[in-house]
Amino acid sequence: MNISALQKERAKYQPKVPKSLTGAVKLVEGAKTESVADQAEIAKLFPNTYGMPLISFEAGEVKKDRQPLNVGVILSGGQAPGGHNVISGIFDGIKKLNPESKLYGFLGGPGGLVDHKYIELTADIIDDYRNTGGFDIIGSGRTKLEEDWQYDKGLEIAKDLDLNSLVIIGGDDSNTNACVLAEYYAAKGEKLQVIGCPKTIDGDLKNEMIETSFGFDTATKVYSELIGNIQRDANSAKKYWHFIKLMGRSASHIGLECALKTQPNITLISEEVEEKQQTLDEVVTYMAEIVAKRAENGDNFGVALIPEGLIEFIPEMKILISELNDLLAEGTDSEKEFKHLKKSHRVEWVSEHITPDSAKVLLSLPTGIANQLMLDRDPHGNVQVSLIETEKLLGEMVDTKLAEMKEAGQYVGKFGTQYHFFGYEGRCAAPSNFDADYCYSLGYTASVLISDGLTGYMASVRNTTAPADDWIAGGVPVTMMMNMEKRHGHMKPVIQKALVELDGAPYKYFKSKRGEWAYNTCFIYPGPIQYFGPTEVCDVTTETLKLEQAK
Repeated sequence: MNISALQKERAKYQPKVPKSLTGAVKLVEGAKTESVADQAEIAKLFPNTYGMPLISFEAGEVKKDRQPLNVGVILSGGQAPGGHNVISGIFDGIKKLNPESKLYGFLGGPGGLVDHKYIELTADIIDDYRNTGGFDIIGSGRTKLEEDWQYDKGLEIAKDLDLNSLVIIGGDDSNTNACVLAEYYAAKGEKLQVIGCPKTIDGDLKNEMIETSFGFDTATKVYSELIGNIQRDANSAKKYWHFIKLMGRSASHIGLECALKTQPNITLISEEVEEKQQTLDEVVTYMAEIVAKRAENGDNFGVALIPEGLIEFIPEMKILISELNDLLAEGTDSEKEFKHLKKSHRVEWVSEHITPDSAKVLLSLPTGIANQLMLDRDPHGNVQVSLIETEKLLGEMVDTKLAEMKEAGQYVGKFGTQYHFFGYEGRCAAPSNFDADYCYSLGYTASVLISDGLTGYMASVRNTTAPADDWIAGGVPVTMMMNMEKRHGHMKPVIQKALVELDGAPYKYFKSKRGEWAYNTCFIYPGPIQYFGPTEVCDVTTETLKLEQAK
């Protein structure tokens, strides 16, 4: 492989791990668990994996004559920095238990399991990918496992390879799949275990036992470096407003973390917009008033951060999207009729089949955005909001609002815009020291859960603002995180997404400062991720975690 100087040095890095993972491990059962909501429904759907106890690790005695483990691993969904270290941790963990253990990687995501496409991951392969970004060791995919025949095809290859366990590395939907698989195999009396690992740069897979999803630390550091660079450019040229859309379709964790790191003039928090029941016009007015106020001081420049999923949190838009999802649910008569319409007739047809208020909103949107809402959905039935150019929509609407304000004598400045979308730039970056350590620990934790025969669990590593020695490793039943939600027009069990908590410490701190950041130029320039140097620079975690844990 042709590798850079940085890759050569990073290959030498030895991830730090909790003390409990450095020697023999004993599993300790904690309290029995229940789902976060809809307990009766979840318990009925998962009779074999519901109510299992929390698991923590303690130092134990070395067990001799451990049988080798054969483990399959799947990378599912979008990429996130650190995935290769999760795999490295699994590999080292099972090899330590027995050098004859084998790790198989299914190619291209869950589809590789169904199609029986895999490779054995040997030490030579693993060593080329330690501490690197990306998912290219085996690739990823978004195939949704939801049919019995898919589960059975997975079982076929698992039996052929004599697998003890599958480890699914993914976000909330992927780990929901892991939970369904675990229940299915347990119900059939099959030995195949299923373990999950919490991945998503969006940061919305978190709870009491999962403090952060891996990749969030690295991705927000990458975006914050870019935002800081743009802020410095804006402060130098003093003639542009930069509207920056940030990845994160269902929550504003990325935007909030980047705001705490860089202190831009405007940061929209989708969850706040929803709670205040703000209309699109009210959001635009808020932004325009900050632009006008800065212009009074001669500052015709600034930076605004916009969460990718904002559109879905504006109440009038959320209602519209919900009605569209019901109307165009897969397999319905209305969906079939819609598909046979000419594209030029679809907006009008849809507007006649939804409520008058939603029809008014739909007809007010640019044609491109209206078509996006109606046509493009991901495999989970969600509108692909990343394809909606929300930053340009808001920029154009702010420009129109400012023109009205200027005519009324309420604005005297100049307004020029530059647009950016930061998403893919952060998904495959070389993991920060935190993510390199955290991911390796998650993978090693998964190997310990497998070795004790557990299924339906997610690897958990907590106390992550402390030095890695003091991190707490263990396992949490996936059913503990689940609730019932409407998907494709039907109620489904899914892991509950964690949105920004408006009564949480990170948001409260941001709220106390945003007025100062809006009207003054308080930019912070974080610079690139540092891998070598003082621990307070290289091993620092997110502002979100520090505020949540008051450290």
